[in-house]
Amino acid sequence: MASEFKKKIFWRAVVAEFLAMSLFIFISIGSALGFSFPVVGNKTSTRSQDNVKVSLAFGLSIATMAQSVGHISGAHLNPAVTLGLLLSCQISIFKALMYIIAQCLGAVVATAILSGVTSSLPNNLLGLNALSDGINAGQGLGIEIIATLQLVLCVLATTDRRRNDVSGSAPLAIGLSVALGHLLAIDYTGCGINPARSFGSALIANNFENHWIFWVGPIIGGASAALIYDFILAPRSSDLTDRVKVWTSGQVEEYDLEGDDMNSRVEMKPK
Repeated sequence: MASEFKKKIFWRAVVAEFLAMSLFIFISIGSALGFSFPVVGNKTSTRSQDNVKVSLAFGLSIATMAQSVGHISGAHLNPAVTLGLLLSCQISIFKALMYIIAQCLGAVVATAILSGVTSSLPNNLLGLNALSDGINAGQGLGIEIIATLQLVLCVLATTDRRRNDVSGSAPLAIGLSVALGHLLAIDYTGCGINPARSFGSALIANNFENHWIFWVGPIIGGASAALIYDFILAPRSSDLTDRVKVWTSGQVEEYDLEGDDMNSRVEMKPK
């Protein structure tokens, strides 16, 4: 932990998470709020939100930010993704905590700026996540778990350094996974799948009703994805001592397959 704290590259990565998160939130939530502005020449018309537009805005903004800062911080931009990579022993506990703080701060700052830009909107909730009519807390929680699980599973699979069969753009694949989650969940919960994004809107709008769902759901989904991928789909062999070293030092060697078969277990050792 101390070694990471002293490194400029570590703090550069934290700043990258904050900056990229701020841009992501401003662009994506700004897109979601855009439909509320009156139509020029016909201010009495009522327009409905375009879920495809919003989903693509979230997905493409994540893909763009991942391409921009992925080589600096890994572009987690989501506490659920950070948790998944932590449980997968790819980052230290200290780095995970700093990333989550940076992500939450970035979301709050971006939402605060957006509240000024959209101050003329009546009843502006700034993209606040909420349960739709007819959806109870348990159902909303289930939607958030499934939507987040597929996202974190995609992140773990596309960034797995053991694979040599991945073609195309990993940031785009992850962005499409984000868009897919929104296509599923917008009509049920507004689609959280990102606790920091939900926290920013809840804090600036001062509305924390059912807010726990948008933390607990993504946390369970992200943790489940990491456990499923690491212990069932593409298991790694490492004892508790090795894992503790990774969680405290944050330094991990490349994974090496012990056999040609992808089902072979791999050894994960800290440097």
